[in-house]
Amino acid sequence: MTSVAAVAFAGGVLVPSRDRTDLDGAVREIYDVHYARLAGWTARLVGDPDLAHDLATEAFLKLYREFSRVDDPRPWLYAVTANLVRDHWRKRGREATAYQRHEAGRQDFTADPDTATTLTVREAVQALPDRLRVVVMLHYFADLPVATVARQLDKAEGTVKRDLFDARQRMAQMLGESR
Repeated sequence: MTSVAAVAFAGGVLVPSRDRTDLDGAVREIYDVHYARLAGWTARLVGDPDLAHDLATEAFLKLYREFSRVDDPRPWLYAVTANLVRDHWRKRGREATAYQRHEAGRQDFTADPDTATTLTVREAVQALPDRLRVVVMLHYFADLPVATVARQLDKAEGTVKRDLFDARQRMAQMLGESR
């Protein structure tokens, strides 16, 4: 029988402290190997190193809670972080829309800015629909192979390839490149 002192609370489940030590060590080892690169990848996406570290840390907290259900931590971490970045972009988009509405009430906006001089690749990726954006982020930004992206998103490889093709087409059109 396990005593109360030998039981710890980890990820919402009571586990013997011996297992918690193993869990702490396993997650710490994964953290040591992948955190810096994950935070750097996230910083390129959000453009803010402090926010990137927060999002990467949140992904590792989720890994700690879900560790027993995760088969391959690296792609899982990138998929979770991509979802956190997507949520950040959505929130930022809603805020920008609200600010624009507020400013439009104060000024008359008559000229649209030239998208060729103002649109960046990051903004083009942000403008993609969710189903395309996450695939692009995982494949091109996290450098995960198509098979791994498909497995993480629970999609067929052919579907991921088609999503990547569609995303490239849309971004080329948005950025004004002709193919």
